[in-house]
Amino acid sequence: MTSPELWVAFVTLLLLEIVLGIDNVIFISILAGRLPEEQRRRAQVVGLSSALITRLILLASLAWVIGLTAPLFAVWGHEMSGRDLILLLGGLFLLGKATFEIHEQLEGAPSVRTRSNCTART
Repeated sequence: MTSPELWVAFVTLLLLEIVLGIDNVIFISILAGRLPEEQRRRAQVVGLSSALITRLILLASLAWVIGLTAPLFAVWGHEMSGRDLILLLGGLFLLGKATFEIHEQLEGAPSVRTRSNCTART
């Protein structure tokens, strides 16, 4: 409990949870505002409860992933654990997703050629 790294990690996680919680409140309020008046309160309670339960499940799974430190195999002298594989695959996914998003922003969505787009030259 006296480790400074532990407290920095705790404060960081606490701030992230607060920001995400506020984001959930705003998003659910916007969506619930589109419902009829008699359904809004129930939608807010169900939405926020679901967000809380989901966040707790994700935190519990994160604690489980952190514990996956037993080496599974070695690559070039570096032992790979379950946690390493999850981090590696997650990082590769984020790199791929960002690359596709940037490409789409720069090049535009792929166009579909149809018969009406093509004019025959005679």
